[in-house]
Amino acid sequence: QVQLAESGGGSVQAGGSLRLSCAASGYTYTRHYMGWFRQAPGKEREGVAFIVSDGSTGYADSVKGRFTISKDNAKNSLYLQMNSLKPEDTAIYYCAAASGTFVGSVRTALSTSAYTNWGQGTQVTVSS
Repeated sequence: QVQLAESGGGSVQAGGSLRLSCAASGYTYTRHYMGWFRQAPGKEREGVAFIVSDGSTGYADSVKGRFTISKDNAKNSLYLQMNSLKPEDTAIYYCAAASGTFVGSVRTALSTSAYTNWGQGTQVTVSS
């Protein structure tokens, strides 16, 4: 059974940084890929970033150059370093694990439909 647990959320001022962590268990990451999503109040959940087993990454345009996704296979952990945070980054952030193999589509890898396992989420609040 796959279990994902996020941590590291909090409140920061605009321009600040946060690092989110996701501890994964029961998941064979080496064959699949993982991602970070976020959901703001009244909005749909959207893809933020993903990372494939070979280390390849992809990002939503809104976070390119500010967010960095990474992984530590030995710790079975996923991370999201968020810099230059903006008030519009305020949301609940979710870690997710895909059940299929990455086929090269960034659009697919940033879509909620590609993921079958989700964490409970961690709140990120950015004040102006």
